[in-house]
Amino acid sequence: MNISELIKKRRAIYPSQYKEDDISENDIREILENANYAPSHRLTQPWFFKVFQNESRIELANSMVKHFKLSQDQKNLVNKEQKIIEKCIRSKCIISIFMSRDIAKSIPEWEEIASTAMAVQNMWLTCVEKNIGCYWGSPRYIENMGNYFKLKKNEKCLGFFYMGKFNHEEKLVSKRKDIFDKTEWFK
Repeated sequence: MNISELIKKRRAIYPSQYKEDDISENDIREILENANYAPSHRLTQPWFFKVFQNESRIELANSMVKHFKLSQDQKNLVNKEQKIIEKCIRSKCIISIFMSRDIAKSIPEWEEIASTAMAVQNMWLTCVEKNIGCYWGSPRYIENMGNYFKLKKNEKCLGFFYMGKFNHEEKLVSKRKDIFDKTEWFK
């Protein structure tokens, strides 16, 4: 698959769509290695990750539920708690995505967030190539999980990257508007 094909096949694939197969540690390492090659202004390389597999996914799910309960009203609480747990169980691997803000603030924060997002895009494209489905979720309650992740003041969680095996040869509809409707040319 060439790069254009990978980009066009990249989709949010949710845990309910994942197959039962495991993801190899070598594949996870390659996904993270490719993330590390994202561009960053002044090479701040602000991204870092925490990988949850096996039983640690359940511990993460329990912490997510705890923080969800603290941040929500009590409507449909049990149903939403169950969805969080099911997502974590169905995922073979969950990678928490973090950004470490340059302490000197030598570049704007949005550039470090953008660099971290580019690292995630590298992960996503690698997943497509390896027939791994994934999606990046960023629930509101992650802002309150700093203590659970043992984050420093200049660090923040930007979400969870859920992963499971998926055949990307399946036809998925693209809902993109035509790029030329969003492009103005100057010659």
